[in-house]
Amino acid sequence: MKTALQKLRRVLNTKLGFFLLVVLLFCLKSYWAYQNEFNLGVKGSMQQFLLAFNTIPSALVFLGIALYFRGRLSYWMMLIINVALSTWLFANILYYREFSDFITFNVIKGSGAASNNLGKSLMGILRPEDFLVYLDVVILALILLFHFVRVDMRRFKIRYAMTITALGFVLFGVNLGMAESDRSQLLTRTFDNNYIVKYLGLEAYTVYDGVKTTNNSVVKARANRDELKPVLHFIHSNYAAPNVEYYGKAKGKNIFIIHLESLQQFMVDYKEDGQEVMPNLNKLYHANDTLAFDNFFHQVGQGKTADAETMLENSLFGLPEGSAMVTDGTTNTFQSAPALLHQKLGYTTASFHGDVPSFWNRDNAYKSFGYQYFFSKEYYPKTKDYDAGYGMKDKIFMKESAHYIEQLPQPFYAKIITVTNHYPYILDKKNKDIEAWKTGDDTVDPYIQTARYLDESLGEFLDYLDKTGLRQNSVLVLYGDHYGISNNHQPAIAQILGKKKVTNYDLAMFQKVPFMINMPGLKGGINHTYGGEIDVLPTLEDLLGISSKNYIQFGQDLLSPENKQIVPFRNGDWVTPKYTKYNGDYYYTKNGKQITHQTAAQRKEIGKIQKYVTTDLGLSDKVVNGDLLRFYKLPGFKKVDKKQYTYNLKKSLKNLQKQQKKQKTSLKSENNNQSTFDDYTTDAPELKNYPKLNFPKP
Repeated sequence: MKTALQKLRRVLNTKLGFFLLVVLLFCLKSYWAYQNEFNLGVKGSMQQFLLAFNTIPSALVFLGIALYFRGRLSYWMMLIINVALSTWLFANILYYREFSDFITFNVIKGSGAASNNLGKSLMGILRPEDFLVYLDVVILALILLFHFVRVDMRRFKIRYAMTITALGFVLFGVNLGMAESDRSQLLTRTFDNNYIVKYLGLEAYTVYDGVKTTNNSVVKARANRDELKPVLHFIHSNYAAPNVEYYGKAKGKNIFIIHLESLQQFMVDYKEDGQEVMPNLNKLYHANDTLAFDNFFHQVGQGKTADAETMLENSLFGLPEGSAMVTDGTTNTFQSAPALLHQKLGYTTASFHGDVPSFWNRDNAYKSFGYQYFFSKEYYPKTKDYDAGYGMKDKIFMKESAHYIEQLPQPFYAKIITVTNHYPYILDKKNKDIEAWKTGDDTVDPYIQTARYLDESLGEFLDYLDKTGLRQNSVLVLYGDHYGISNNHQPAIAQILGKKKVTNYDLAMFQKVPFMINMPGLKGGINHTYGGEIDVLPTLEDLLGISSKNYIQFGQDLLSPENKQIVPFRNGDWVTPKYTKYNGDYYYTKNGKQITHQTAAQRKEIGKIQKYVTTDLGLSDKVVNGDLLRFYKLPGFKKVDKKQYTYNLKKSLKNLQKQQKKQKTSLKSENNNQSTFDDYTTDAPELKNYPKLNFPKP
């Protein structure tokens, strides 16, 4: 034993021996993280081998940089590089735990637009075992500091260092070749970052993302109008004609887009101990004048809420990395719902959000979308304890928004963005009206409490619309923007759904979110059409009597008999009424039975669906990345002039005051210029001591 230890020390006392130890520990750590911290969908011996093998090339290349330095510096460089790589791994573990994806350069670029409460979120998901990624660094530092290993002061020959670097690149080539044999065109046809990490490793994925981000900038600079030809061909070939029964039924009505933060479809009619968790939402969902869709899916990527807004108002998919509102919202040309409704039908357009205007770059993207008004946090009075998580508590925010809603000239398009039901589901005791779940998952358990609070806020808002008469002349469009409980909480999901274990099919169906359209006189009912957020704008346009036949939009009217009912997910998976593809598995959608062997006819049918999904996502990305709408002249539509819009508090309120006096169609004007604010009743305890709120004035 002593002799073996002495031999080991002799090896480690050489620079090459210590370097190999560093590489070995780093590879073992990375493999442990891939297996335990990420859900990469590894299947079969080949993928298991590649998961272990792909850690080696990156370790040799990056840690091998230290071998070009002399003496003690080369040892410290090994540790410094290891710390940097470990910190990147640590950051991705935390990010993946909440978002089920890896950090991209676009995410980093947009981090300032969505970082307000990330500190609270990270503290909620941090686990002690996460720091194990630094264990090897600590061990290596200790054996150096306590001289278990002596520093080899001899110069490591440059040709040997270059050989190790070259070996790293050769092994990467071997890795890529084996990966391509298991999944062809890995780097050219994938929409799922999990595949790249699974096959090539986190470091290779980061380099790939950096190259792709740089290439996207070049793509925009080189784009030309000829690139619109395949886009227009695809759009026109897949146009779904409107349903004559519904076309134009909502013409001239006010439109409320009510953004139900992180709300999933399973919460509709959900009961806890026999008690409805969301009675107000349930009542609206089952109303005779509500079109409720029970097979409606979110389709967001890394941009989450920003992706949902992009799809909802543009019928363009979010990007595979980052957020289009952040990376392209300031510079791109859009033909968005606010601009279309304002130019074609004379709508007043406004968005309401109880947080800072820079969140997700809204203060710039909304100008590109054509919003005349953006009522952000600075437009609201400050009351004690009025914030929770990502902005104002919903009850306070929705009540105080009534102050501006009543001033909007009608018809108007108003988007109300709720936030309280956002992770980490922060809510003080005085606002909790229901017990938390007891799944044992502290991240998941409070979700039911913030969902109940959201429902109570919605009920109060609907009461206000009824009291003031606004409800009679309005269309309510309610939707959940994305999941609230990520796939990383499968044991808790199984408990909530009453299952022993969840399959990939269960997880696919778990991506359903509520979508409903309510309007007095509308022929309602539960609609079973399969669709997603990309389809909302064409559906709304047809209800308003706006033909979208010549628009560049990638969704289809959900009410159209010609709707294909293909729901693409951002990573290239999909759902149709017949088949579901999720995380590499295929299922029959109706019964959830897995398809383990495909017949020739099924392969052909599934291949056709996959081709549609890949083309749909790819062409949408081309439109966004290339800013192709700048080349497309839409009849009767002028390119949005962002300089027309200002969200400066004083100027914006002055503009609203002028418009209200000129048009005299606002709710307040119709009420003899008397405010309806007192008609809005809320049980928000924070407002009991504030009978009169002082709103900013122009």
